[in-house]
Amino acid sequence: MKKILVASSALVAVAFAGQAQASEKISLSVSGYMEQWIGGASQDSKFESAGAFNSDTEVHFKGSTTLDNGIEVGAAIEFEAEGEASNNTDEQYLFINGGFGQVKLGQEDGAAADMTINAPNVGPAGVNDGDMVNYVSLNKTPDNAWDDGDDNKLTYYTPSLGGFRAGVSYTDDDGSEASDENVKNEGDNVVSAGVEYVGSFDAVSISIAAVGESKGEGEWYHVGGKVGFGGFTVGASYGVREAEFGKGKNVVTTEDDDMGVDFGVSYAMDAATVSATYMYAEMEDGTSTTGQDEFNGVDLGLAYTLGAGVTWKSSVFWFDYEGAATANDNDGFGAITGLVLSF
Repeated sequence: MKKILVASSALVAVAFAGQAQASEKISLSVSGYMEQWIGGASQDSKFESAGAFNSDTEVHFKGSTTLDNGIEVGAAIEFEAEGEASNNTDEQYLFINGGFGQVKLGQEDGAAADMTINAPNVGPAGVNDGDMVNYVSLNKTPDNAWDDGDDNKLTYYTPSLGGFRAGVSYTDDDGSEASDENVKNEGDNVVSAGVEYVGSFDAVSISIAAVGESKGEGEWYHVGGKVGFGGFTVGASYGVREAEFGKGKNVVTTEDDDMGVDFGVSYAMDAATVSATYMYAEMEDGTSTTGQDEFNGVDLGLAYTLGAGVTWKSSVFWFDYEGAATANDNDGFGAITGLVLSF
Protein backbone atom coordinates (compact mmCIF):
# COMPACT_ATOMS: atom_id res chain seq x y z
CA MET A 1 0.00 0.00 0.00
CA LYS A 2 2.88 2.37 0.82
CA LYS A 3 4.38 1.85 -2.67
CA ILE A 4 1.01 2.64 -4.24
CA LEU A 5 0.70 5.87 -2.23
CA VAL A 6 4.25 6.97 -3.11
CA ALA A 7 3.67 6.24 -6.79
CA SER A 8 0.36 8.13 -6.73
CA SER A 9 2.03 11.15 -5.13
CA ALA A 10 4.74 11.12 -7.80
CA LEU A 11 2.16 11.03 -10.61
CA VAL A 12 0.28 13.98 -9.08
CA ALA A 13 3.52 15.95 -8.81
CA VAL A 14 4.38 15.26 -12.47
CA ALA A 15 0.88 16.27 -13.58
CA PHE A 16 1.20 19.62 -11.80
CA ALA A 17 4.78 20.31 -12.94
CA GLY A 18 5.08 23.54 -14.89
CA GLN A 19 1.57 24.66 -14.02
CA ALA A 20 2.42 26.67 -10.90
CA GLN A 21 4.89 29.08 -12.48
CA ALA A 22 2.22 31.56 -13.53
CA SER A 23 0.15 31.24 -10.37
CA GLU A 24 0.59 33.33 -7.24
CA LYS A 25 2.65 32.10 -4.31
CA ILE A 26 0.55 30.83 -1.41
CA SER A 27 -0.15 33.39 1.32
CA LEU A 28 -1.55 32.13 4.62
CA SER A 29 -4.44 33.90 6.32
CA VAL A 30 -4.89 33.76 10.10
CA SER A 31 -8.10 32.70 11.83
CA GLY A 32 -9.15 30.69 14.86
CA TYR A 33 -11.14 30.90 18.05
CA MET A 34 -10.91 31.30 21.82
CA GLU A 35 -13.37 29.69 24.26
CA GLN A 36 -13.34 30.56 27.97
CA TRP A 37 -15.80 28.84 30.31
CA ILE A 38 -16.76 29.09 33.97
CA GLY A 39 -19.21 26.86 35.81
CA GLY A 40 -19.77 24.15 38.35
CA ALA A 41 -21.47 20.84 38.96
CA SER A 42 -23.02 18.81 41.76
CA GLN A 43 -22.17 15.08 41.70
CA ASP A 44 -21.75 12.07 44.01
CA SER A 45 -19.74 13.03 47.09
CA LYS A 46 -17.19 10.24 46.52
CA PHE A 47 -15.81 12.17 43.53
CA GLU A 48 -13.65 15.27 43.82
CA SER A 49 -15.01 18.53 42.43
CA ALA A 50 -13.85 19.33 38.91
CA GLY A 51 -12.28 22.65 38.01
CA ALA A 52 -14.58 25.62 37.65
CA PHE A 53 -12.69 27.02 34.65
CA ASN A 54 -12.03 25.55 31.23
CA SER A 55 -10.70 26.88 27.95
CA ASP A 56 -10.00 25.91 24.35
CA THR A 57 -8.08 28.11 21.94
CA GLU A 58 -6.73 27.42 18.47
CA VAL A 59 -4.90 29.51 15.85
CA HIS A 60 -5.37 28.49 12.20
CA PHE A 61 -3.25 29.34 9.16
CA LYS A 62 -4.70 28.56 5.73
CA GLY A 63 -4.00 29.56 2.16
CA SER A 64 -4.10 28.32 -1.42
CA THR A 65 -3.14 29.10 -4.99
CA THR A 66 -4.89 28.28 -8.28
CA LEU A 67 -2.77 26.70 -11.00
CA ASP A 68 -3.10 27.52 -14.70
CA ASN A 69 -5.18 24.37 -15.21
CA GLY A 70 -7.75 25.61 -12.66
CA ILE A 71 -6.76 23.21 -9.90
CA GLU A 72 -6.53 24.75 -6.41
CA VAL A 73 -3.66 23.64 -4.15
CA GLY A 74 -3.42 24.79 -0.56
CA ALA A 75 -2.28 24.16 2.99
CA ALA A 76 -3.92 24.31 6.42
CA ILE A 77 -2.13 24.34 9.78
CA GLU A 78 -3.91 24.46 13.15
CA PHE A 79 -2.21 25.04 16.51
CA GLU A 80 -3.53 24.45 20.02
CA ALA A 81 -2.84 27.68 21.89
CA GLU A 82 -3.10 26.34 25.45
CA GLY A 83 -1.25 23.67 27.43
CA GLU A 84 2.41 22.85 27.86
CA ALA A 85 2.80 20.05 25.31
CA SER A 86 6.07 19.97 23.35
CA ASN A 87 4.12 19.77 20.10
CA ASN A 88 0.92 21.84 20.03
CA THR A 89 0.09 21.13 16.38
CA ASP A 90 -3.54 20.02 16.11
CA GLU A 91 -3.88 19.46 12.38
CA GLN A 92 -1.68 20.08 9.33
CA TYR A 93 -2.46 18.97 5.80
CA LEU A 94 -2.44 19.97 2.13
CA PHE A 95 -5.54 19.94 -0.04
CA ILE A 96 -6.19 19.79 -3.78
CA ASN A 97 -9.56 20.94 -5.19
CA GLY A 98 -10.82 20.48 -8.73
CA GLY A 99 -13.62 19.14 -10.86
CA PHE A 100 -12.64 15.68 -9.66
CA GLY A 101 -13.49 16.57 -6.04
CA GLN A 102 -11.04 17.10 -3.18
CA VAL A 103 -7.91 15.31 -2.01
CA LYS A 104 -6.35 15.85 1.45
CA LEU A 105 -3.00 14.53 2.64
CA GLY A 106 -1.66 15.00 6.17
CA GLN A 107 -2.81 15.03 9.78
CA GLU A 108 -6.53 15.75 9.71
CA ASP A 109 -9.88 14.18 10.62
CA GLY A 110 -10.94 11.40 8.29
CA ALA A 111 -14.03 11.18 6.11
CA ALA A 112 -16.14 9.57 8.84
CA ALA A 113 -15.41 12.32 11.36
CA ASP A 114 -15.93 15.14 8.84
CA MET A 115 -19.28 13.79 7.67
CA THR A 116 -20.77 12.70 11.03
CA ILE A 117 -24.13 14.29 11.91
CA ASN A 118 -25.30 14.37 15.54
CA ALA A 119 -28.41 15.76 17.22
CA PRO A 120 -28.48 19.59 17.59
CA ASN A 121 -26.62 20.99 20.60
CA VAL A 122 -25.52 24.64 20.90
CA GLY A 123 -24.21 24.79 24.48
CA PRO A 124 -20.58 24.48 25.70
CA ALA A 125 -21.08 21.23 27.69
CA GLY A 126 -23.58 19.02 25.95
CA VAL A 127 -24.41 15.37 26.51
CA ASN A 128 -23.23 14.36 23.01
CA ASP A 129 -20.10 16.50 22.43
CA GLY A 130 -17.68 14.93 24.93
CA ASP A 131 -17.22 18.11 26.99
CA MET A 132 -19.24 17.11 30.07
CA VAL A 133 -16.23 15.17 31.38
CA ASN A 134 -14.49 18.53 31.93
CA TYR A 135 -16.87 19.17 34.85
CA VAL A 136 -17.99 15.78 36.25
CA SER A 137 -16.38 12.36 36.80
CA LEU A 138 -17.42 9.72 34.25
CA ASN A 139 -15.61 6.39 33.92
CA LYS A 140 -16.02 6.55 30.13
CA THR A 141 -16.96 9.45 27.86
CA PRO A 142 -20.39 8.90 26.23
CA ASP A 143 -20.07 8.78 22.44
CA ASN A 144 -21.57 7.26 19.32
CA ALA A 145 -18.87 8.06 16.71
CA TRP A 146 -15.28 6.93 17.26
CA ASP A 147 -13.00 8.39 14.58
CA ASP A 148 -9.24 7.68 14.44
CA GLY A 149 -8.32 11.32 15.11
CA ASP A 150 -5.65 13.36 13.37
CA ASP A 151 -3.29 10.58 12.31
CA ASN A 152 -1.51 10.96 8.97
CA LYS A 153 -3.93 9.92 6.25
CA LEU A 154 -5.00 10.27 2.63
CA THR A 155 -8.60 11.39 2.07
CA TYR A 156 -10.70 11.78 -1.07
CA TYR A 157 -14.14 13.44 -1.41
CA THR A 158 -16.24 13.21 -4.55
CA PRO A 159 -17.88 16.31 -6.01
CA SER A 160 -21.39 16.99 -4.73
CA LEU A 161 -23.85 15.56 -7.26
CA GLY A 162 -27.50 16.43 -6.67
CA GLY A 163 -26.73 16.96 -2.99
CA PHE A 164 -24.92 13.60 -2.62
CA ARG A 165 -21.25 13.36 -1.67
CA ALA A 166 -19.00 10.46 -0.64
CA GLY A 167 -15.62 10.34 1.06
CA VAL A 168 -12.98 7.76 1.99
CA SER A 169 -9.79 7.95 4.05
CA TYR A 170 -6.85 5.58 4.52
CA THR A 171 -4.60 5.75 7.60
CA ASP A 172 -1.40 3.70 7.55
CA ASP A 173 -0.47 1.60 10.58
CA ASP A 174 2.48 3.84 11.50
CA GLY A 175 0.47 7.09 11.59
CA SER A 176 0.84 9.47 14.51
CA GLU A 177 0.13 13.11 15.29
CA ALA A 178 3.75 14.03 16.02
CA SER A 179 6.12 11.42 14.59
CA ASP A 180 6.04 8.25 12.50
CA GLU A 181 8.22 6.68 15.20
CA ASN A 182 5.30 6.86 17.64
CA VAL A 183 3.00 4.02 16.52
CA LYS A 184 -0.58 4.77 17.58
CA ASN A 185 -2.54 2.33 15.45
CA GLU A 186 -0.94 -0.81 16.94
CA GLY A 187 -0.32 -2.50 13.60
CA ASP A 188 -3.77 -1.88 12.13
CA ASN A 189 -4.58 0.24 9.10
CA VAL A 190 -7.77 2.31 9.29
CA VAL A 191 -10.26 2.74 6.47
CA SER A 192 -12.78 5.53 7.09
CA ALA A 193 -15.72 6.27 4.79
CA GLY A 194 -18.99 8.13 4.58
CA VAL A 195 -21.81 9.21 2.30
CA GLU A 196 -24.09 12.21 2.81
CA TYR A 197 -27.01 14.05 1.33
CA VAL A 198 -27.62 17.76 1.87
CA GLY A 199 -30.56 19.48 0.22
CA SER A 200 -33.54 21.75 0.64
CA PHE A 201 -37.13 21.71 -0.55
CA ASP A 202 -38.99 25.01 -0.30
CA ALA A 203 -38.62 26.00 3.38
CA VAL A 204 -37.34 22.59 4.55
CA SER A 205 -33.65 21.62 4.73
CA ILE A 206 -32.43 18.03 5.06
CA SER A 207 -29.02 16.56 5.88
CA ILE A 208 -28.38 12.82 6.25
CA ALA A 209 -25.11 10.91 6.63
CA ALA A 210 -23.93 7.33 7.11
CA VAL A 211 -20.29 6.89 8.16
CA GLY A 212 -17.98 4.28 9.63
CA GLU A 213 -14.45 2.97 10.08
CA SER A 214 -12.74 -0.41 9.90
CA LYS A 215 -9.73 -1.23 12.07
CA GLY A 216 -8.39 -4.65 12.95
CA GLU A 217 -11.16 -7.26 13.09
CA GLY A 218 -13.99 -4.83 13.82
CA GLU A 219 -15.84 -1.76 12.65
CA TRP A 220 -17.90 1.11 13.96
CA TYR A 221 -20.73 2.75 12.07
CA HIS A 222 -22.99 5.75 12.61
CA VAL A 223 -26.10 7.19 10.97
CA GLY A 224 -27.56 10.62 11.64
CA GLY A 225 -29.82 13.24 10.19
CA LYS A 226 -31.28 16.70 10.69
CA VAL A 227 -34.38 18.44 9.35
CA GLY A 228 -34.78 22.22 9.46
CA PHE A 229 -38.04 24.15 9.06
CA GLY A 230 -38.72 27.71 10.09
CA GLY A 231 -36.41 28.39 13.01
CA PHE A 232 -36.46 24.75 14.16
CA THR A 233 -33.87 22.03 13.58
CA VAL A 234 -34.67 18.48 14.70
CA GLY A 235 -32.11 15.70 14.58
CA ALA A 236 -31.03 12.30 15.86
CA SER A 237 -28.18 9.83 15.44
CA TYR A 238 -27.22 6.27 16.34
CA GLY A 239 -23.82 4.57 16.43
CA VAL A 240 -22.36 1.15 17.30
CA ARG A 241 -18.72 0.15 17.82
CA GLU A 242 -17.99 -3.56 17.66
CA ALA A 243 -16.01 -5.01 20.55
CA GLU A 244 -13.38 -6.27 18.09
CA PHE A 245 -12.68 -2.76 16.70
CA GLY A 246 -8.92 -2.14 16.79
CA LYS A 247 -8.18 -5.43 18.56
CA GLY A 248 -6.02 -6.90 15.76
CA LYS A 249 -6.28 -10.21 13.97
CA ASN A 250 -7.57 -13.47 15.43
CA VAL A 251 -8.68 -11.90 18.72
CA VAL A 252 -11.46 -13.70 20.57
CA THR A 253 -13.39 -11.42 22.90
CA THR A 254 -16.50 -11.69 25.04
CA GLU A 255 -16.81 -7.93 25.44
CA ASP A 256 -20.04 -6.25 24.33
CA ASP A 257 -20.38 -3.64 21.61
CA ASP A 258 -20.49 0.05 22.57
CA MET A 259 -23.47 2.08 21.39
CA GLY A 260 -24.98 5.54 21.65
CA VAL A 261 -28.13 7.32 20.52
CA ASP A 262 -29.07 11.00 20.75
CA PHE A 263 -32.13 13.15 20.01
CA GLY A 264 -32.33 16.92 19.95
CA VAL A 265 -34.10 20.05 18.81
CA SER A 266 -32.92 23.64 18.45
CA TYR A 267 -34.73 26.89 17.71
CA ALA A 268 -33.14 30.04 16.28
CA MET A 269 -34.69 33.45 16.87
CA ASP A 270 -32.80 36.55 15.75
CA ALA A 271 -29.44 36.52 17.57
CA ALA A 272 -30.28 33.64 19.93
CA THR A 273 -30.42 29.87 19.44
CA VAL A 274 -31.60 27.44 22.13
CA SER A 275 -31.42 23.64 22.16
CA ALA A 276 -32.52 20.59 24.15
CA THR A 277 -30.62 17.31 23.71
CA TYR A 278 -30.85 13.79 25.17
CA MET A 279 -28.28 10.98 24.94
CA TYR A 280 -28.18 7.35 26.04
CA ALA A 281 -24.95 5.35 25.75
CA GLU A 282 -23.59 1.92 26.67
CA MET A 283 -19.82 1.57 27.10
CA GLU A 284 -17.50 -1.32 27.89
CA ASP A 285 -16.40 -0.96 31.51
CA GLY A 286 -12.70 -1.18 30.61
CA THR A 287 -11.70 -3.19 33.69
CA SER A 288 -11.83 -6.84 34.72
CA THR A 289 -15.48 -6.31 35.68
CA THR A 290 -17.88 -8.03 33.31
CA GLY A 291 -20.60 -5.78 31.98
CA GLN A 292 -21.19 -2.30 30.61
CA ASP A 293 -21.53 1.21 31.96
CA GLU A 294 -24.74 3.09 31.07
CA PHE A 295 -25.20 6.84 30.64
CA ASN A 296 -28.37 8.94 30.47
CA GLY A 297 -28.10 12.70 30.07
CA VAL A 298 -30.08 15.81 29.12
CA ASP A 299 -28.78 19.29 28.43
CA LEU A 300 -30.27 22.69 27.59
CA GLY A 301 -28.08 25.01 25.55
CA LEU A 302 -28.03 28.69 24.65
CA ALA A 303 -25.96 30.53 22.03
CA TYR A 304 -26.43 34.31 21.77
CA THR A 305 -24.52 36.45 19.26
CA LEU A 306 -23.36 39.63 21.01
CA GLY A 307 -21.53 41.01 18.00
CA ALA A 308 -19.30 40.08 15.09
CA GLY A 309 -17.20 37.13 16.25
CA VAL A 310 -18.49 37.25 19.85
CA THR A 311 -20.98 34.63 21.12
CA TRP A 312 -22.22 33.99 24.64
CA LYS A 313 -22.96 30.31 25.31
CA SER A 314 -24.41 28.49 28.30
CA SER A 315 -25.37 24.93 29.23
CA VAL A 316 -27.45 23.38 31.99
CA PHE A 317 -27.21 19.58 32.18
CA TRP A 318 -28.38 16.56 34.18
CA PHE A 319 -26.84 13.08 34.06
CA ASP A 320 -27.05 9.59 35.53
CA TYR A 321 -24.08 7.21 35.15
CA GLU A 322 -24.47 3.57 36.20
CA GLY A 323 -21.22 1.63 36.15
CA ALA A 324 -20.75 -2.09 35.78
CA ALA A 325 -18.64 -1.56 38.91
CA THR A 326 -20.65 0.32 41.55
CA ALA A 327 -17.60 2.45 42.34
CA ASN A 328 -18.23 4.21 39.00
CA ASP A 329 -21.88 5.10 39.73
CA ASN A 330 -22.45 8.85 39.60
CA ASP A 331 -25.26 11.32 39.00
CA GLY A 332 -25.82 15.04 39.26
CA PHE A 333 -26.24 18.31 37.38
CA GLY A 334 -24.24 21.35 36.35
CA ALA A 335 -24.27 24.80 34.72
CA ILE A 336 -21.60 26.29 32.44
CA THR A 337 -21.35 29.72 30.78
CA GLY A 338 -18.77 31.69 28.87
CA LEU A 339 -17.74 33.41 25.65
CA VAL A 340 -16.56 32.22 22.24
CA LEU A 341 -14.39 34.65 20.27
CA SER A 342 -13.96 33.89 16.57
CA PHE A 343 -11.27 35.66 14.53
